[in-house]
Amino acid sequence: MEIIRASVLGFCFGVRRAVELAEKALQENSGEKVYSLGPLIHNENFLEKLNSKGLEIIEENQIEFLDEGSVVIIRAHGVGPDVFKQLEQKKCHILDATCPRVKASQKMVERYTNQNDYVILSGDKNHGEVIGIAGYAGKNFIQIQNKEEAENLNLPENGEINAILMSQTTYSEKEFDQIEMILRKKIKNIDVMNTICPATRERQEALVELCKNVDGVLVVGGKKSANTKRLFQTAAANCKNAALIQTASEIPTEFYKMSAVGITAGASTPDEIIEAVEKSLCIYYNN
Repeated sequence: MEIIRASVLGFCFGVRRAVELAEKALQENSGEKVYSLGPLIHNENFLEKLNSKGLEIIEENQIEFLDEGSVVIIRAHGVGPDVFKQLEQKKCHILDATCPRVKASQKMVERYTNQNDYVILSGDKNHGEVIGIAGYAGKNFIQIQNKEEAENLNLPENGEINAILMSQTTYSEKEFDQIEMILRKKIKNIDVMNTICPATRERQEALVELCKNVDGVLVVGGKKSANTKRLFQTAAANCKNAALIQTASEIPTEFYKMSAVGITAGASTPDEIIEAVEKSLCIYYNN
């Protein structure tokens, strides 16, 4: 069996930075709780490991119950300014692991909506990044999830507005292009800022190439991870055998019988889980 990894896979810069920040905080605060505002990454197995070291996940509505001086990590998705204010009022020690690209999107939305431009953000409305970015927006902010919502969008002044189109950093490039085409017909003065992270694009491109050389593709990552789900959609569209798994124990039996298996992984998938999947395939084949 030949096992081929995608040329780009696993932790992106923002997630790796957040994980390293959390591990350092757990080391420095040994014996004390360290809090993550929302799941640090979308990988249940890795979260369990961090939890065993003292990392506790809390939601925004639990901030009021924190002790003063608590150590709180802002995950790579970021949060809105109101959340920062709540943490500061509780005198929490804030470790801001917001991805620099997400931080840049937050500042752009704040700047443009404050100068009365309309900002249209494409993305999953319930995603933490989108919710956080929306917190920085003024009144002229519109969020859409897909091309259907773009088609049905009713614009003020019949589209005679100044608008900026942006995107969630982990959004689908294909969907973003479709939305752009639709909105360019609706809005005369629209600037397009493709804020999709290059790492997202690179993973997709590497996966398409991988699919050409294998019998099946294993997409390794959390079932709740938006970018992992999109990788699986791409794998399923480009390879006749594709499976989304969280751990090596979930590898479908048919993959052990293939001549060439490809592996890719979402931006929240730790190296050790990718290595365990590859090792499981190797052990079975060698036996």
